[in-house]
Amino acid sequence: MERREKYKRMIMFLASFFILAIQTGGFAYVWFRYYADAGVIGQTFWYRGNYVVIGQYALMLFLFYKIYGGFKVGYLRVLDVLFSQILSVLCVNVITYLQLALIGHWKFGSHVVPILYMTGFNLAVVVVWVVFMRWIYAKIYPPRRMLLIYGEHSPVDLIHKISSREDKYNICETIHLNKGEEAIKTKIGEYKNIILGDMPVKERNIFLKYCFERDIRCYSIPKLSDIMIQSADDIHLFDTTLMLFRNRGLTVEQKLLKRAFDLVVSALGVVVASPFMLVIALLIKAYDGGPVFYKQERLTEGGRVFYVLKFRSMRVDSEKAGARLAMKHDSRVTPVGHVIRNIHFDELPQLFNILKGDMSLVGPRPERPEIAAEYKKDIPEFDYRLKIKAGLTGYAQVYGKYNTTPYDKLKLDLTYIEHYSFFLDIKLLFLTFKILFQKENTEGVEEWQVTAATKEKKKK
Repeated sequence: MERREKYKRMIMFLASFFILAIQTGGFAYVWFRYYADAGVIGQTFWYRGNYVVIGQYALMLFLFYKIYGGFKVGYLRVLDVLFSQILSVLCVNVITYLQLALIGHWKFGSHVVPILYMTGFNLAVVVVWVVFMRWIYAKIYPPRRMLLIYGEHSPVDLIHKISSREDKYNICETIHLNKGEEAIKTKIGEYKNIILGDMPVKERNIFLKYCFERDIRCYSIPKLSDIMIQSADDIHLFDTTLMLFRNRGLTVEQKLLKRAFDLVVSALGVVVASPFMLVIALLIKAYDGGPVFYKQERLTEGGRVFYVLKFRSMRVDSEKAGARLAMKHDSRVTPVGHVIRNIHFDELPQLFNILKGDMSLVGPRPERPEIAAEYKKDIPEFDYRLKIKAGLTGYAQVYGKYNTTPYDKLKLDLTYIEHYSFFLDIKLLFLTFKILFQKENTEGVEEWQVTAATKEKKKK
């Protein structure tokens, strides 16, 4: 398997090129057969213009595949890759049709049949390609046999998460640090893949260097300081390299660009979403006669408290017993609430929070002050998330879940802060559209949990 590993990138490159070529070829056929030479657009493009249109289609398809993970056959689950490719194809074909409609001054729905046929062809090709490539990948690269080394903290949660991808990883054995350095090194020699669980930095460095010397693939859970190091700048003014940690959050230029983007997109979002918000408001009012909106104290940049605005999805008396996160199968959620929570439309009023400046489109999810205070008892660093404005969506919302533990959520949010860029915001907004259709991302906490932090306490 180690020898075959060298050719993985080449195999995936050729497979990705093949699917792009097939999809682009399908569009080229439709373009030349129905649009370019049929007088639909008004005048025939010069031949080079035809190739520009086809090249633009290929480029859009490539970008959407990259954003949604359509090429990650061995990395994502089969259904995730399939969903990513289908979503990419649909987005690109809709955008392409709208472009052609604008160029050709078409009426709504005019000349749409060729695009529909092409979309059906695209989707059939996607299904065959994903299933075939997953079969090939599984044959060439079976699950990795792994040794897990752990310390003071129980590895049960980590094992459970990794075991959810049995197609990719197989934890064959675990060993505790108390077995001693030499015994662990001997055991490492029996494996080609090692996982370093949560352990002190000193021990982790020993085994990390040991694996490096022997070309052993090594996975490790990052600490908060590891995430900070990833964004450090190297300074080579002397014969000793320095690492610069600016620790300032966003620069003035980044804040200005981010605020301008927030204003434009949220204002446009309010206009587009207004009909949906009106219907939702009427349904909520008609169900129980209670208030349409729900205001709640939340934390944003610098620990400032503001009132987040949401459509009410629970009963009016839902918190008479105190603040808590939503549970799985929560009886407090109304029938209207079930629908709008599943499609995240209960969050639409937060566009007004963004316009006001309390929130941003992308950033750490705002926590309630009382729940954040509970988290800080065990995680004093939890306020690190408050270096920037809270967001409607964010890194933790896209790559985590509603019931992700606060420490993991902190790591995800800190990753966003330390790697911030305008293009990362764009990517996360596109990925947010994808997770709207993934129910597991909105899964509540267990009935015995008041906050996500109580998960660990219950197990001890």
